[in-house]
Amino acid sequence: LDFIKNPTSFMMTEDHSFNETHDDSIVAASKGSGAVVDKELMAMLKSLRKTNAKKLGVPPFVIFQDPSLEDMALKYPITTAELSNVHGVGEGKAKKYGKDFVALIARYVEDNDIVRPDDLVVKSTGTNSGLKLYIIQNVDRKLPLTDISSAKGMEMPAFIKEMEAIVFSGTKLNIDYWIDDILDEDQQEELHDYFMESETDKIDVAIDEFDGEYDDEELRLYRIKFMSEVAN
Repeated sequence: LDFIKNPTSFMMTEDHSFNETHDDSIVAASKGSGAVVDKELMAMLKSLRKTNAKKLGVPPFVIFQDPSLEDMALKYPITTAELSNVHGVGEGKAKKYGKDFVALIARYVEDNDIVRPDDLVVKSTGTNSGLKLYIIQNVDRKLPLTDISSAKGMEMPAFIKEMEAIVFSGTKLNIDYWIDDILDEDQQEELHDYFMESETDKIDVAIDEFDGEYDDEELRLYRIKFMSEVAN
């Protein structure tokens, strides 16, 4: 009622899906302008990611996922602070993996006289700070995930998406207590080996690989565990 009496403009975040299939050359800008990703820079970033992943002994997607690289090739971040505003890259992940990437982008920008965006759009992860804190605190307390989600009036697929946004941006979520209830030791070992050796973390690819042995929810939850332990 107060708002109706005195309406004002305000900013809202738009959910960003990390599971969509992304074209290699085109990605929509955050403001919907349909910007074109720098394909040459994208190739260089993928090459650097592959090199660094090999050094660390982890799959490439552990360092940065494809949507994050696409956003880098759109926004040209040249500091870790700017990198933390890229989709799927939080402050922790930017500091942990970002040094080589911003150095490469800075050289590329200088060598090619790139005009960078005047302002880097703040990333939208689909998780507001209040909900993020609520999820982290209650997972730390080892409450059932179904109880946490229902307390916020969320169905499990939407709740898992919020946990993915938290983990993909570099924050740990220890859901071992829940994973241990839905997957036995052999299953967890099998999934760990799969994600460790896979070139992609896409769930539809994993479903095909295991021929339906695991459902979407099981795979997404284990991927959260995997990314928390290996990536973060």
